[in-house]
Amino acid sequence: MGSRAWSVEKRSTLKSDSFSKDIDNLLETGCLSIIVLGASGDLAKKKTFPALFNLYREVLGKFSLLNEAINKGFLPSDEVHIFGYARTKISDDELRNRIRGYLINKNDSSSEHSEQINKFLQLIKYVSGSYDGEDGFRLLDKEITEHEFSKNSQEGTSRRLFYFALPPSVYPSVCRMIKLCCMNKSDLGGWTRIVVEKPFGKDLESAEQLSAQIGELFDESQIYRIDHYLGKELVQNLLVLRFANRMFLPLWNRDNIDNVQIVFREDFGTEGRGGYFDEYGIIRDIIQNHLLQVLCLVAMEKPVSLKPEHIRDEKVKVLQSVLPITDDEVVLGQYEGYTDDPTVPDLSNTPTFASLILRIHNERWEGVPFILKAGKALNSRKAEIRIQFKDVPGDIYRYLMVIVRMPPWTEKWFVWLGQKQGRNEFVIRLQPSEAIYMKLTVKQPGLEMSTVQSELDLSYGQRYQQVKIPEAYERLILDTIRGDQQHFVRRDELKAAWEIFTPLLHRIDSGEMKPIPYKPGSRGPAEADELLAKSGYVQTHGYIWIPPTL
Repeated sequence: MGSRAWSVEKRSTLKSDSFSKDIDNLLETGCLSIIVLGASGDLAKKKTFPALFNLYREVLGKFSLLNEAINKGFLPSDEVHIFGYARTKISDDELRNRIRGYLINKNDSSSEHSEQINKFLQLIKYVSGSYDGEDGFRLLDKEITEHEFSKNSQEGTSRRLFYFALPPSVYPSVCRMIKLCCMNKSDLGGWTRIVVEKPFGKDLESAEQLSAQIGELFDESQIYRIDHYLGKELVQNLLVLRFANRMFLPLWNRDNIDNVQIVFREDFGTEGRGGYFDEYGIIRDIIQNHLLQVLCLVAMEKPVSLKPEHIRDEKVKVLQSVLPITDDEVVLGQYEGYTDDPTVPDLSNTPTFASLILRIHNERWEGVPFILKAGKALNSRKAEIRIQFKDVPGDIYRYLMVIVRMPPWTEKWFVWLGQKQGRNEFVIRLQPSEAIYMKLTVKQPGLEMSTVQSELDLSYGQRYQQVKIPEAYERLILDTIRGDQQHFVRRDELKAAWEIFTPLLHRIDSGEMKPIPYKPGSRGPAEADELLAKSGYVQTHGYIWIPPTL
């Protein structure tokens, strides 16, 4: 049997239901129209269009053993057209020129890269119109239909993906216009899907209202609520790590794990986004969505299968098991100088830092605190999951020990240093310098017996030097095209998340809870470290993880 035949047979024996589904979707025959609503805005220019460009460039061959399109990208130009829609009155070329600068790779100045940019930009057509009037959307539908006819797509087989790079306030009107003017005319294998960005409301009531308005017009299978953290490489690795490695199965519970930290830190402030940020604050902006989604993947039970609904069912069960947040397990902060931003009210009560403890009331996690912490203008930039294990029972190395031999060299003297050894920790570094490492106590190399903290380290930049890690938006847009909702937020999941945080947010909004001032460039309020110690976290003194150099 030749090597090519063997490789096809090998893949077919290993592929999961999800992989089989992906192959089916890749073989769809109808042309694809991607419509970026809010095309002239920052989100579209900085995230959406660059993600589409990278999908256009990415070679599909290594995933396409059963597909003719060996050398095509994920968005082949003979099947895909991209439409920008916004209120701004500009031409096709003006939009292309606004986007171009965000597509340039500073590390790739080759003529091939420039040619790819030019070819990609030619796929983009711009339509101007309002978000609540039929005229603009009927014009948009006319342009999309002309594209579909030019590709000889049979009516009803084409695929239409609407990406909402828009504020949530216009979601209902835009959804109505799409439903009225821009849907596929019949169902012969094609589809219409919408991708909506956070924030999905400001509390439980507003989120439910928004969900109801969209749900009246689109089925849940057509709605993709995007949380870009679910597209990050290390977040997508969580279920593989937990359920494909036997070593973790007996350890991943309250008998062995003392506490879990999920941390987001930025070393800069709001930087021109003060007015927007002040409306939401750090809990709505980061914790209620990004960090809570990570918590679900860390804490959920093994799903029945890898089918999206089975995975999302388990995430909902975790959220429904979270106990109400108590005020004594919350620390809020606001960095000094935040209100100097002219777009921020002088007496703003909006937290730019929050550290809080969630407790999950179930058999696996009873008594284990989950510390969610996020802040701006801190002393470092990183996002990570830190799982700290309990102390070793009857630990004979419980303190840092050095064995010294004294003259006449026949006796050993045990010198016990007062500092306690650190606990084992399993750390998943989400960004930057993606890595997975396990912190261990080992013998210090040398002739004498002493112990030291070290690590088993899988740093992606070193281990996968030839592999390009895709941006989160690339993965999630591709998932939307493939119809895979695993990494998107379901309506009941969104509701359960807001049920956890709405009471706390209302107490903050009413002024019952006040943020503590902290200096920019610090760790945040000292009270947050006190809460961390109270939760049972034990700091390892003298140990710093250093990303390995290439």
